[in-house]
Amino acid sequence: QVQLVESGGGLVQAGGSLRLSCAASGIIFPINAMGWYRQAPGKQRELVALHTSADNINYADSVKGRFTISRDNAKNTVYLQMNSLKPEDTAVYYCNAVVNAVVVFNYWGQGTQVTVSS
Repeated sequence: QVQLVESGGGLVQAGGSLRLSCAASGIIFPINAMGWYRQAPGKQRELVALHTSADNINYADSVKGRFTISRDNAKNTVYLQMNSLKPEDTAVYYCNAVVNAVVVFNYWGQGTQVTVSS
């Protein structure tokens, strides 16, 4: 059974930092990409950061320079270091893993709440 388990969310004041972690288990094929998405109330889910390889990392413009994604391939784990947090970063953050085994599989975590107070 495939599981993506997130941790590290919480409540923080504006300007503060949080570090999210996501560990994937039960995936037997190599994971092509891991990333973080977020969804604020009343808004669509949006990409925050995507790590395909050490040379292929993408960030949403709104988080560039503040967030850093990293990945431990040996542990099938992805991290999101979030600095200089703003109230507009408040959302449920979801971990995503993409596996390309002829058919592309998209796996999602259950989400972790990040709330930034002003």
